Amino acid sequence: MIRLTGLTKRYGSFTAVDRIDLEVPQGELFGFLGPNGAGKTTTLRMIAGILRPTAGKVEIAGIDIAKDPVAAKTKLGFIPDRPFIYEKLTGAEFLRFVAGLYDQEGPQIEHRARELLALFDLEEWRDELVESYSHGMRQKLIISSAFIHRPAVIVVDEPHVGLDPKAMRILKDLFREYVRRGHTIMMSTHTLEIAEGMCDRIGIIQGGHMRACGTMDELRANATGGDTGLEQIFLRLTGENAAREMVDVLDA
Repeated sequence: MIRLTGLTKRYGSFTAVDRIDLEVPQGELFGFLGPNGAGKTTTLRMIAGILRPTAGKVEIAGIDIAKDPVAAKTKLGFIPDRPFIYEKLTGAEFLRFVAGLYDQEGPQIEHRARELLALFDLEEWRDELVESYSHGMRQKLIISSAFIHRPAVIVVDEPHVGLDPKAMRILKDLFREYVRRGHTIMMSTHTLEIAEGMCDRIGIIQGGHMRACGTMDELRANATGGDTGLEQIFLRLTGENAAREMVDVLDA
């Protein structure tokens, strides 16, 4: 459902994403990990059609997003790391607006919007302006908007930021049920425990390059030193010596 071929993004002489090849099949929850500045958000924004690649190709459900962006984006829902929402709309109006972007309206959308708002404890706020929402409430609303048109693929950048424990559990269950029904989710997160517990496969990016990709069993098998947890594998691949070097500096 997501295919990246030689995906590259350069800013002048700086290469943020360097020739990534990746396939995420239908019915998979794929975790996308990496340290700050590794290229995660840049990659996800290219998949969502927000950024144009310098080179390479993005396909959503077999559709080249550069050649037919409208058709590709009808298959896609995007949850950004920062919830930018029109503040002069109510929660219900915003969901209606997003559904309208995909030519969906009517009783079915109204019913779906109520279900999503109720799921995230926003039903009593549905007719309140978004400007009165807290950060966590805005995050719940933007997550709801990604599901409103029932896309085949959802791309998620740090979905848990600002969510309380109850909302995090709801989101986890929602994601797993969504992929169980045959949809596809690609999720970036810094919370390794969430990635390890939720994702079917995990990719680790550093310096714009994919360092590893596979199931937890495959990542363990390819890791040296008998690592068993995702944290140990992640630190080994992305530079586990940084903390030790800092201790050496402090002790000097």
